[in-house]
Amino acid sequence: MGSLIIIGGAEDKNGEKDILKEVSSRLDKEEDELVIATVATSSPAEVGAQYRNIFEALGVKKVHVLNVNCREDACFQDNIDMVDRASLVFFTGGDQLKITSMLGGTPLYNGFLKGYKDGCIYVGTSAGASVMSDIMVVEGPDEESPKKCTLKMAPGLGLIRGVIIDQHFAQRGRLGRLLVGVAENPQSLGIGIDEDTAIMVDRKGTFQVVGSGAVYVLDGSTISRTNVSEQFQNEILSIFNVRMHVLKSGDRFDLNLRTPYGEGE
Repeated sequence: MGSLIIIGGAEDKNGEKDILKEVSSRLDKEEDELVIATVATSSPAEVGAQYRNIFEALGVKKVHVLNVNCREDACFQDNIDMVDRASLVFFTGGDQLKITSMLGGTPLYNGFLKGYKDGCIYVGTSAGASVMSDIMVVEGPDEESPKKCTLKMAPGLGLIRGVIIDQHFAQRGRLGRLLVGVAENPQSLGIGIDEDTAIMVDRKGTFQVVGSGAVYVLDGSTISRTNVSEQFQNEILSIFNVRMHVLKSGDRFDLNLRTPYGEGE
């Protein structure tokens, strides 16, 4: 099984590049192949070139850009072979529903799943972060109090299960919409990731925070009451006894035990 680096978007690309340096450090920079998957973005050429230049400047010798602009592209053998050779796949930002609708059920999608099972590292930023989970947020209101049934969700890639990931979290005021997601799916942990912040998830189900912002974990397993339902959809969501943890760089979280740990613990 591979590992994951899930970035809340807007990672530093011009300064110290701490998160992207962490990504490149996972590779043998001379031999391993890094694939940039631009399927989510509406500007694949520009975004692919930007990340290629960054990773090459960080010393990675074998960087390829995977452009999937239609489902037919997800059946091309050259694209499948590129993913098969990859040691790390980096999903850019854009529209997460484009990723699943373009890839779902295709040979390339099966190649992604096989690669992850065989140990490939998967990285996603912004939309590429949301799509990592088995249930993903597609659309919901920012900077509003949570209301019932205002969240559009869909199946994700399923590389990490039992969580709902939201990105650009504090910057776009997304606590309310993640609370709705947890109210509707209390068996899943809600994970909100700030910009220029990432979680590094290992194969044992523990993640560590890196970057300049915070990570918010919402645990709905302790909910004692909620009014979430399809009726009266414009009502404010009421939810009692949901737990929240706020983690900074260096802090860790055990997804299996639902337990946070401070740096050094």
